[in-house]
Amino acid sequence: MRDKTYAFIDAANLFYGGKKNLGWSIDYSKLLRYLKSKYKVTKAFYYAGFETNGFPYSVLSKNSIDLNKLLIHFKNKYKEKTNVLIKKQIAIKIQRIKFYIKLKNFGYILKLKQTKIYREQGKTIKKANCDVDMTLDLVRYMEQYSSALVLSGDGDFAVVLKYLLGKKRKIFVLARGERSSKDIKQLIAGDFRDFHRLRKEIEFKE
Repeated sequence: MRDKTYAFIDAANLFYGGKKNLGWSIDYSKLLRYLKSKYKVTKAFYYAGFETNGFPYSVLSKNSIDLNKLLIHFKNKYKEKTNVLIKKQIAIKIQRIKFYIKLKNFGYILKLKQTKIYREQGKTIKKANCDVDMTLDLVRYMEQYSSALVLSGDGDFAVVLKYLLGKKRKIFVLARGERSSKDIKQLIAGDFRDFHRLRKEIEFKE
């Protein structure tokens, strides 16, 4: 095992609500540069969900989703629709795909999971829980890194982080204080840092 640090980014927990919820916009290029400079991160995994809307893809596929083909698929869908509201919804999805492509170009390793859509008590529910995927990778890549930087304060990760600490891995957590569990803060203690403190260094400027 080499002296390497891997970053594991839980987008749903860290960036929930975007600018409206966070209060400011993130420059993801600056964020990656910061992680490399401050924590010597060599790989940064980004976990998030995506919608297919009829695009042929299965979680059983050996290959990850082809974002460029998915983008073309949604652009064609946009052209086909006449309903203004539906076109607006598709446009939002197109922007999300373009965002993921940009992240990939920055150097993030995308770990995208297909969003499941279902009805429950008359409401449409969308869910793409990436916790299992991220937990699996934290353990699967354990022999490749000596330190892990976890960008999530989700208490569900406390068990795997405790396990990694027991395996003599150094764990850092960079997360939003108000969205971080007491278990995570107590477990990581001095190696927990509030994400909001990075605003001056990674905020997106128009």
